[in-house]
Amino acid sequence: MSQTRGKYDFCIGLVLAMSSSIFIGGSFILKKKGLLRLARKGSMRAGQGGHAYLKEWLWWAGLLSMGAGEVANFAAYAFAPATLVTPLGALSVLVSAILSSFFLNEKLNLHGKIGCLLSILGSTVMVIHAPQEEEVETLDEMSHKLGDPGFVVFATLVVIVSLILICVVGPRHGQTNILVYITICSVIGALSVSCVKGLGIAIKELFAGKPVLRHPLSWILLLSLTVCVSTQINYLNRALDIFNTSIVTPIYYVIFTTSVLTCSAILFKEWQHMAADDIIGTFSGFLTIIVGIFLLHAFKDVNFTLANLPLSLRKDDRAANGTLLSTYDSFNDDEESSACLGEMQSTESLSARRNGSLLAF
Repeated sequence: MSQTRGKYDFCIGLVLAMSSSIFIGGSFILKKKGLLRLARKGSMRAGQGGHAYLKEWLWWAGLLSMGAGEVANFAAYAFAPATLVTPLGALSVLVSAILSSFFLNEKLNLHGKIGCLLSILGSTVMVIHAPQEEEVETLDEMSHKLGDPGFVVFATLVVIVSLILICVVGPRHGQTNILVYITICSVIGALSVSCVKGLGIAIKELFAGKPVLRHPLSWILLLSLTVCVSTQINYLNRALDIFNTSIVTPIYYVIFTTSVLTCSAILFKEWQHMAADDIIGTFSGFLTIIVGIFLLHAFKDVNFTLANLPLSLRKDDRAANGTLLSTYDSFNDDEESSACLGEMQSTESLSARRNGSLLAF
């Protein structure tokens, strides 16, 4: 019975995580469409301080879609392991990229298409090999987990590292080193996911009619989540303001997901009962998603298609044939240039003679 219940919760969490990615990915397209409609109408743009988007129904549809996606993502943590839910957040980037190519006429180059395919394959592999976490169904069990010495040590290290980065390293190197602000919001994000997991359990108990609001852990988790999320938003916005988005996004995804996987493994002991092939499959899927996200972002401004591939191959073949081919080509080029130059000189000489110019003699 417990195994059947576990599989049922796993499927619910998987559906919620995927629907969250669809809603969040689609929200960017709806907001962008609304802003473009306002720009065509001549309204003051949001980047210039305008607020006309508040009257645009498409923008509100995007905002509601974003809210629905976040709620679905929040609920997914209550049913499925964080090791599954967090990496699937990359699908929102893919949904946004694919929909923008259809509805915003933004070209998705060959690298982007390969990146989307790799990310989908990596997500599929992670779903197949996702660990089954220990059953935590009540706040009392969650409280016991949070008091585990391993997690206490991990959380203490996260807080100490974050404070050092915020108070010491950030003011000195935050403006020049891209890893400083991203590391702050990533490691704190691991704690925020743990808080979301606990609040998800609290909400499930609340619907079951249990006196959750009287439990002090519920309020501690809510306060901790507020502090963690506000810190994440602050330093992620700083990173996006200083550095290129195409660089920040993949680095943040990698560090954040790695932190969440580590925290989840320590807190819920997800990896203890996993077979070796499942561990290898999970890491392989995660690395495949990383490569896909990198290809999608790093080369998004490179205009490379399948039509350019034969030309590139011809250039590579010519370069691979060595110096002899280069010398032969340059010799032929010199002959052709000399012939063209001779023809030009004879033509100029003939026209000069016809015009009676002294330069002809």
